[in-house]
Amino acid sequence: MFAGRKFAAFLFDMDGTLINSIASAERVWSDWARRQGLDVAAFLPTIHGVRAIETIAGLALPGVDPAHEADLLLKAEAADLDGIVPIAGAVAFLNALPPERWAIVTSAPRELALLRMKAAGIPVPAVLVAAEDVSRGKPAPDCFRLGAERLGVDARDCLVFEDAPAGIRAAEAAGAPVMVISATHQHPLPTQHAAIAGYDAVGITVDEHGWLAFEPQRNAA
Repeated sequence: MFAGRKFAAFLFDMDGTLINSIASAERVWSDWARRQGLDVAAFLPTIHGVRAIETIAGLALPGVDPAHEADLLLKAEAADLDGIVPIAGAVAFLNALPPERWAIVTSAPRELALLRMKAAGIPVPAVLVAAEDVSRGKPAPDCFRLGAERLGVDARDCLVFEDAPAGIRAAEAAGAPVMVISATHQHPLPTQHAAIAGYDAVGITVDEHGWLAFEPQRNAA
């Protein structure tokens, strides 16, 4: 798994990658979808990894203002934090990283991201790129490029941790290698990238220049 390769920094998606917030998100979005007369089962898979405003705009529902609806959804999600937990090993893995060498890059608004990180016990990074920080969300590469820029490195030298197809495409478009986190996947995600279920079986080393590398896996994921 990336044997012999070093990275300037790690860029982490949040939902499904560092925390499991699926139950909360799907409760809120299911209620919203039912009010819009949507097929809930068909709709829910489309919400993950994408900014709410772009998910809603893509539906082109008559008389629906995406910005207004996204704001209502933010308030509802912020009020429903039940069952949000960290992905296995995530907290210890993040705490082992030099603080200037990692960032969270999420499609969630900053307010919601901070609430979910607190609920899951995830440390708040020095660099947090949230939904409102870019004009184009995932699968556009803007967010990962911005995260790398704020860390003072090139996105192509970063490893992106992702769980959702939109985020994986964004990382690919930014030229960054990808580690897929499969902890919340109900079905295998076809991918050419390395994948792990959680962080318990991986460790990192830091060289004299601050670059990051993986230690050998203790257990295969």
